[in-house]
Amino acid sequence: MPKVNKNWLQGVVGLGLALLPFGARADELNMPRGVTEISRSVYDLHMLIFWICVVIGTVVFAVMFWSLVNHRKAAGHEAAQFHESTQMEIIWTLVPVLILIGMAFPATQVLIQMYDTGGEDMTVEVRGYQWRWQYKYLDEDYNSTFGFFSSLTTPIDQRYNRTVKGENYLLEVDNALRIPINRKVRFLVTSEDVIHAWWVPDFGIKRDAVPGMLNELWTIVEEPGIYRGQCTELCGKDHGFMPIVVEALPEAEYDAWYAQRLELEAARKKALSQTFSAVELMTQGEQIYNTFCTSCHMPNGKGVPPVFPALDGAEIATAPRRADHFEIVVNGKTGTAMQAFGRQLDAAQLAAVIHYERHAWSNNAGDITQPSDIVEFMSGQQ
Repeated sequence: MPKVNKNWLQGVVGLGLALLPFGARADELNMPRGVTEISRSVYDLHMLIFWICVVIGTVVFAVMFWSLVNHRKAAGHEAAQFHESTQMEIIWTLVPVLILIGMAFPATQVLIQMYDTGGEDMTVEVRGYQWRWQYKYLDEDYNSTFGFFSSLTTPIDQRYNRTVKGENYLLEVDNALRIPINRKVRFLVTSEDVIHAWWVPDFGIKRDAVPGMLNELWTIVEEPGIYRGQCTELCGKDHGFMPIVVEALPEAEYDAWYAQRLELEAARKKALSQTFSAVELMTQGEQIYNTFCTSCHMPNGKGVPPVFPALDGAEIATAPRRADHFEIVVNGKTGTAMQAFGRQLDAAQLAAVIHYERHAWSNNAGDITQPSDIVEFMSGQQ
């Protein structure tokens, strides 16, 4: 056998590593080990099955190549004949069955562990929308104590390659889901419109969000930190723009944050009966518009005609009759990408964004929309 040049071999290995997809390190080509017991169990199961497959492949190919070399026709060998050999049929049936049983036993244990959602310390409802996530913190009776939307904050200029992409490109949101460490968190996953999927790799969990159904999963995070994930179902044109960000906090810090959110929720409910100035409505309305509306109607209100109509100068945003504007924002428009925001935003938020659309850019409808106007409109639809 000819001697292999050591430098040549090192060069080949180096070239192979250089050609790894996207310049990734070798450890980036495997699934993450994660920060939860479930994720580590999944990783260990994955590696166990992987090495079983490696051994099987090595044995099969070794026997195959040995047979090709040592029993080739050119060397004068003739193929052995063992048709209808009961012994061989038993062997090549029994061995794979035993291998599968050996693989199924640890896999079943991990699956049972993954679906054991009982004994939770807290429950969070995860609801998918096109294209953002809504999180609701539930009490012991599964009533919502408070909730919020989590929307992508990556600037549009980065999305359309008009500027340098940030470190967390397409993986940054305005409101991260916050959970405590060392507590069992149960997630109830569903969807408002189409099928989404909630996936956080570091937790080792993923579940489809299906309209009209509640799917369950759970986690216990052991280390504080920020963990990122994505929707893993093709849910529409902005599928890549609905990331998941979970911030795991120390228990005392989480409890303080939770108490503060309860106070903010009480203030939000109080705001539904308040009257706001035009300046306050424009300020809040601009924030809501930038969060929920810019992906279709653009920050300048010009839209992307004819698919996404412009709001700047549009009749619906300038006509004296506000009911038509209320209708399309609250109930959406069937057969189009215009969603119904009546279930996503409260009356104060709806009033603010509608007022903003009627007075931003070149629009100047000359009216003021208050939360009471939205409440009256929605009451008339019931």
